[in-house]
Amino acid sequence: MSGGSGGGSSAPGRFADYFVICGLDTETGLEPDELSALCQYIQASKTRDGASRFISSATEGENFEQTPLRRTFKSKVLARYPENVEWNPFDQDAVGMLCMPKGLAFKTQADSREPQFHSFIITREDGSRTFGFSLTFFEEVTSKQICSAMQTLYHMHNAEYDILHTPPTNDKDSCSSTGDCNGTSVSKLQRFNSYDISRDTLYVSKCICLITPMSFMKACKKVLEQLHQAVTSPQPPPLPLESYIYNILYEVPLPPAGRSLKFSGVYGPIICQRPSTSELPLFDFPVKEVFELLGVENVVQLFTCALLEFQILLYSQHYQRLMTVAETITALMFPFQWQHVYVPILPASLLHFLDAPVPYLMGLHSNGLDDRSKLELPQEANLCFVDVDNHFIELPEDLPQFPNKLEFIQEISEILTAFGIPPEGNLHCSESASKMKSLRACDLVSDKRNGNIAGSPLNSYELLKENETIARLQALVKRTGVSLEKLEVREETSSKKDLKIQCDEEEFKIYQLNIQIREVFANRFTQMFADYEVFVIQPSQDKESWFTNREQMQNFDKASFLSDQPEPYLPFLSRFLETQMFASFIDNKIMCHDEDDKDPVLRVFDSRVDKIRLLNVRTPTLRTSMYQKCTTVDEAEKSIELRLAKIDHTAVHPHLLDMKIGQGKYELGFFPKLQSDVLSTGPASNKWTKRNAPAQWRRKDRQKQHTEHLRLDNDQREKYIQEARNLGSTIRQPKLSNLSPSVIAQTNWKFVEGLLKECRNKTKRMLVEKMGREAVELGHGEVNITGVEENTLIASLCDLLERIWSHGLQVKQGKSALWSHLLHYLENRQRKTTSGSFSTSGILLDSERRKSDTSPAMSPLRISLIQDMRHIQNISEIKTDVGKARAWVRLSMEKKLLSRHLKQLLSDHELTKKLYKRYAFLRCDDEKEQFLYHLLSFNAVDYFCFTNVFTTILIPYHILIVPSKKLGGSMFTANPWICISGELGETGVLQIPRNILEMTFECQNLGKLTTVQIGHDNSGLYAKWLVEYVMVRNEITGHTYKFPCGRWLGKGMDDGSLERILVGELLTSHTEVDERQCRTPPLQQSPSMIRRFVTISPNNKPKLNTGQIQEAIGEAVNGIVKHFHKPEKERGSLTLLLCGESGLVSALEQVFQHGFKSPRLFKNVFIWDFLEKAQTYYETLEQNEMVPEENWQTRARNFCRFITAINNTPRNIGKDGKFQMLVCLGARDHLLHHWIALLTDCPITAQMYEDTALIKDHTLVNSLIRVLQTLQEFNITLEASLVKGIDI
Repeated sequence: MSGGSGGGSSAPGRFADYFVICGLDTETGLEPDELSALCQYIQASKTRDGASRFISSATEGENFEQTPLRRTFKSKVLARYPENVEWNPFDQDAVGMLCMPKGLAFKTQADSREPQFHSFIITREDGSRTFGFSLTFFEEVTSKQICSAMQTLYHMHNAEYDILHTPPTNDKDSCSSTGDCNGTSVSKLQRFNSYDISRDTLYVSKCICLITPMSFMKACKKVLEQLHQAVTSPQPPPLPLESYIYNILYEVPLPPAGRSLKFSGVYGPIICQRPSTSELPLFDFPVKEVFELLGVENVVQLFTCALLEFQILLYSQHYQRLMTVAETITALMFPFQWQHVYVPILPASLLHFLDAPVPYLMGLHSNGLDDRSKLELPQEANLCFVDVDNHFIELPEDLPQFPNKLEFIQEISEILTAFGIPPEGNLHCSESASKMKSLRACDLVSDKRNGNIAGSPLNSYELLKENETIARLQALVKRTGVSLEKLEVREETSSKKDLKIQCDEEEFKIYQLNIQIREVFANRFTQMFADYEVFVIQPSQDKESWFTNREQMQNFDKASFLSDQPEPYLPFLSRFLETQMFASFIDNKIMCHDEDDKDPVLRVFDSRVDKIRLLNVRTPTLRTSMYQKCTTVDEAEKSIELRLAKIDHTAVHPHLLDMKIGQGKYELGFFPKLQSDVLSTGPASNKWTKRNAPAQWRRKDRQKQHTEHLRLDNDQREKYIQEARNLGSTIRQPKLSNLSPSVIAQTNWKFVEGLLKECRNKTKRMLVEKMGREAVELGHGEVNITGVEENTLIASLCDLLERIWSHGLQVKQGKSALWSHLLHYLENRQRKTTSGSFSTSGILLDSERRKSDTSPAMSPLRISLIQDMRHIQNISEIKTDVGKARAWVRLSMEKKLLSRHLKQLLSDHELTKKLYKRYAFLRCDDEKEQFLYHLLSFNAVDYFCFTNVFTTILIPYHILIVPSKKLGGSMFTANPWICISGELGETGVLQIPRNILEMTFECQNLGKLTTVQIGHDNSGLYAKWLVEYVMVRNEITGHTYKFPCGRWLGKGMDDGSLERILVGELLTSHTEVDERQCRTPPLQQSPSMIRRFVTISPNNKPKLNTGQIQEAIGEAVNGIVKHFHKPEKERGSLTLLLCGESGLVSALEQVFQHGFKSPRLFKNVFIWDFLEKAQTYYETLEQNEMVPEENWQTRARNFCRFITAINNTPRNIGKDGKFQMLVCLGARDHLLHHWIALLTDCPITAQMYEDTALIKDHTLVNSLIRVLQTLQEFNITLEASLVKGIDI
């Protein structure tokens, strides 16, 4: 993007801003590249502290054991024309580094010296970009000093080599900077004598480069190739080179939007065309090459990683390939834009940037190192590593699927196949490339059409034609349903078109394929976000205040949007909505209210979305996961074709300049020193503006076209700069300046601030979501978080922790930096333990007891970082280090110990010093403290992020049964048993050895615990047992559940029950149970015997009046209704709502207890007795056939059937247990309200209830029936433990 890139009068729409020459500066001579020195230092430090740093692999290409010819030396910017332009200030360091990222390379006549083209990109602080295109070629070294210096280096090298007698570290000849590698093994002898001043000719790399505001890659490549050809061909070019360079710098305009332009190179016309404002933005790299190199499957996976803002590292020995892959992936993201570090070519001297703890997309030159395993990277936990040359991609763990991935791949494959590209990629790329090279090398000099060599170095289309693959492809094409005739037609039409189209057919094919693939990708987003505007939250305040509070504002209603999406999309979408690129996209939408100031990308996207909406008038079609194929291809292709058929503008031809006599001399094979005086300034008035006046080249138009695809107008630029200031931490590209330690420190300081800020925002977001949800459970507001979303947030927290832990890392084992640190810590502790500094078992780190609510009998779980690690190590399902680190984070969050554990881990300062560099985040004390403090806030909410995710693992559970102290349980003779149920399963019946009240057993994760069934076999003399409560603790997560009972188990005691179902609740870690025994009132409301001596009423609760009872019923029903209104993954325990302390059973019990006549002291009458009497009454009615009406009859029959079934159950449940079962079954089958109506009219009620009883009051009963009817619309499924032994 052009620097001032607002149509300020300063930035004319020129095609190129600078022409640059880089190479060897003969004045300063041979300076080794800083990198070599750096690598030497690292080699030394490596042996010193045993740290295997990631650059070590690069050292093999660069260290001083390399022969001098293989080393790299400093390159300099030798000349640039013009000196400076104000709208795009020249960045000498950046251009120098990126033109020749590896510095100078030397070769002799024995090596191959093909010219190599690559492009690069410079991103400025405000996010705007400039493009560079460079052609590197080799020139003979004429300077005697340089040759003798090289000879001297060889003498030194050989002498050293003799002394060392060590075999070379890297037997392969490392690559030259041009990326052309001859991987032949070199014998020692050759290595010694590879340069002899008397016998060999020395060549050095030189590069010519164009810096342009827009990325017309093909055109720039032709310009440079033709200039180089002019220097190497036997006949001198028609005009001096200055004329052509002057022409491209000052006389060739940028084509306006939607137009094409033709201008002259040295040997032939060059054409470029630019999309209009309603088309996809300019993109000029061959997509074809990316698909050939990687194959569709890999491209889609890489695309998914980029959208989710993982760290992406591209790895190749060709700079142009790195650039092509990076630019293609970011272009295919339309309408989204990559927001983070973007360095498609990482200069060798910036390798330290690989430990940037932020998302990045970088390209690393492989330096001829084919072995990926030697490349050690500082962080791999969320890294996507793409080995471009070897068709191979390493993905981060648990990468979600791109929505409709299969159909998407199918659609892309059909296009590729039609163009003769195998969808699985061209595995033989490298071979075909070498074939093409040999073809090309011989034609190079003679070929006048040289500039038109196709844009891609591997022109597999031609090769395929004579190849049997075409037959295979055609078969595939048949299968995919594209008719072959169609393929043939395409061939014919394009050959006819040749008459019209002004560029060669191969190039036109590249245009066609590019646009087709891009349209298909863009169509995915227009379909996926067709109704995104509905969910944008417009700010209520003005722009200014909105901007200042940008961080805190929610700008998109994620929950509602996700709730509309098909289930399979959620894992991807829920993570995508959290990305920076999505947030910026929505911010842009909010910033641009009216059409005019709309971001061009947004304008194009919105117009497409509108079209889709017109097509789908019935919006429900947007909700389906039906795959909609792309329909916009033809239209897009047509517009390109029209531009290429009729060229809109032709630039001025190159002409002689008034140069001094004798200038512009020309020497074969050398790029001349150009005349700076003629090239330093442009013409006084731009001729072309006059010449093309009718073609609407008005100033206004020019300004506009300059901003369209450059994407930044003045306001936006202001906005970006402001945003850059606000965020302070988003570094788009490292400063490409000389690498002083202070620059590195400053960059890292920015990272530290950025990480802290990100941590603050993440914890805040997670707490707000979580608390929001808890507020909903308490009855406030709307529910707005789903399980998917919580998982996404926790996963992104794990990613953040991995990034923090890998910042400034020196020593690492495995792929996860966090787990690696934990392992080192564990090792240290064990060493200390064995040396005897701990007398305890070594696991107990701090013996502080957790203020746990377990009774005095249950010893508290020790808080131990190491014990938690051991738990994770014992889970066989987790195979990788990254997985282990994530599981450990989840477990620590669930135990509310994350902050505490990490604090303890970092308290080992020795270890932190050994593992981390001085600038690392973990060694910045203030930031570290704040970070731990942010994590501490998670203790305010309950997470089940471990239990709910690892559902199949074995977990030890600890059980404690507390019998009443007052009535001797010690005489108990029967054999007790227990069965525990949770949301994920139940244990089955566990026999408890007699008189053992505490035991531990292992079983598969039960999830959150819901009920305990406890009972005994009634054997022995004293088979009566009064159980106060049962405690069960998950020994891994430490969650403790309490199941209150307070009832007898035994025949003839209480209600004669031999087993009871207890409903539990999770204890929070600060209720002191010891003070007040059994916080929850007993579960079934008949009194425990102890209390019964005191209270005469059969109800242990204080007497409630009818109003309170109605309220209790309302609350209970309301709880159930709310339960069903939550998303399925979020629902708590229904059992608790039915049978818990203030559940439906207890509320109905109150109803039937109210005004119940108690016959006499100490004799207890239970509700069940009343119900059984009612049943007998109805059954006698049936026999006497005195039946009032049909409806009533079925209700009565139903009621009797249920009572009989419950009474006949083989289980030994008491009368209150039977009542509980009846209520649960009635709720399940929606019969409760019928039964209450039935019982109100029953004569038995009149006998057993006082006149004031609630059940005799018709208005109260009617309102009760109405409340219970609301349960009819819900499908209530009962936990197995509640209805065991009943088959109704």
